[in-house]
Amino acid sequence: MGFRTGVGLALTAVLACSAPAYAADVAAQRAELRKMCDEALATLYKAKPETQAQISKAPGYGCFSSFGLSFIIGGAGGRGLVHDNATKKDTYMGMGQATAGVDIGIKDYREVLVFHDKATMTKFIDSGWEFAGTAEASAAVAGKGGTAAKGEGTPPITVYPMTRTGLSAGVAVGGRKYWKDKDLN
Repeated sequence: MGFRTGVGLALTAVLACSAPAYAADVAAQRAELRKMCDEALATLYKAKPETQAQISKAPGYGCFSSFGLSFIIGGAGGRGLVHDNATKKDTYMGMGQATAGVDIGIKDYREVLVFHDKATMTKFIDSGWEFAGTAEASAAVAGKGGTAAKGEGTPPITVYPMTRTGLSAGVAVGGRKYWKDKDLN
């Protein structure tokens, strides 16, 4: 089997496995995403109790779950939601990621994003968002968590990467894109 064939099979497997067995019914899919988000928040609050106050005071937050496969070149896909704390409205979104580098494995990944201003959250929801490199985004457990920003000042988004059981030691978030899920909104 050639390299291209292997990469093609790996990416096909990622796409086939990236979306959990979501029910065909839109309401059931939304409920599954809300449950995933509640579980991700509970995991985060257990690991970093101070984040509960941070999230309750923020304009909003997002929760995403993805599954990926990598063998030098890889990818991941997933879904999630962004919750507006003022309106209590959830916006359902998709997420995709491409990776390259010395990395082999299967990853089941969750993240909580905390939006520090309404304009950034609105742009994230309406226009999608792309983390194109580590200068724009980083994620870590040490200190306050990760940040996503260009330029100086307070970052507009804090990223908390985790596995299903707790905070992750760190994860590269370059090459990640988010968009509104047309089927669920």
